[in-house]
Amino acid sequence: MIDLHCHVLPGVDDGAPALAEALAMCRAAAGDGCEVMVATPHQRREPWWNDDVEHLRGRAAELQAAVQEEMGDGFRVLLGGEIHADREVLSEVERLPGGTLLPLAGSRYLLLELDSWGNPDDAVHLVHETKVAGWRPILAHPELIPWLNRGLLTHLVSLGALLQVTGMSLTGDFGRRPQMEAWQMIEAGLVHFVASDAHDLQRRPPGLRRAHTVLSTRWGSELARRLTIDNPRAVIADRPLPADLRPGLGEDPV
Repeated sequence: MIDLHCHVLPGVDDGAPALAEALAMCRAAAGDGCEVMVATPHQRREPWWNDDVEHLRGRAAELQAAVQEEMGDGFRVLLGGEIHADREVLSEVERLPGGTLLPLAGSRYLLLELDSWGNPDDAVHLVHETKVAGWRPILAHPELIPWLNRGLLTHLVSLGALLQVTGMSLTGDFGRRPQMEAWQMIEAGLVHFVASDAHDLQRRPPGLRRAHTVLSTRWGSELARRLTIDNPRAVIADRPLPADLRPGLGEDPV
């Protein structure tokens, strides 16, 4: 499996505080069946602005070197960012591939975190303008953002947004409401990725096995593979997503 959203980069945000903890998270993810983690430190979110991308790349290279030394070539750490979508973020999108933002694994995919106090008009504008600029926006954990109702999410997906739900939402660890929201999004065919959003080894640990089991049990192994393997692999290869399937319904590639 491939985890597109985790806070494993050491010492840059509220994730792994140091290299030892980051390595332990990588070991745990590998033991749970992941072969790639994309480290996604918070960007443009106080107090973790993280606009020094060369520093972040250096930290990622340090972690990958330590992972390779300890675990060999079977596990990789790539770099991206979880970009907080304030009203000025589009000016930074326009500067890509330079500037202060980190796409996922150097691809044309951007992981965007909408503000809890945001509004539909701003979300529509963000998705539209990001797509017009030639990028593929992925909205992080929409099931945890209270103002994102089903109708709005359907509209955002129609505009080109892709949705990533968190594994612990699917398994019920975040409570009944996020679980039901995530399940209903999947039933509606709106979800493209499941990721861990891991921050540590205890409260928000890495790994996607339990989420994969929920997906397989409720919706079948094909969908579980699509959301945890095939679609994430397309991201890190910088390819369009393969045709996305609801139960019994095919759609064009995104």
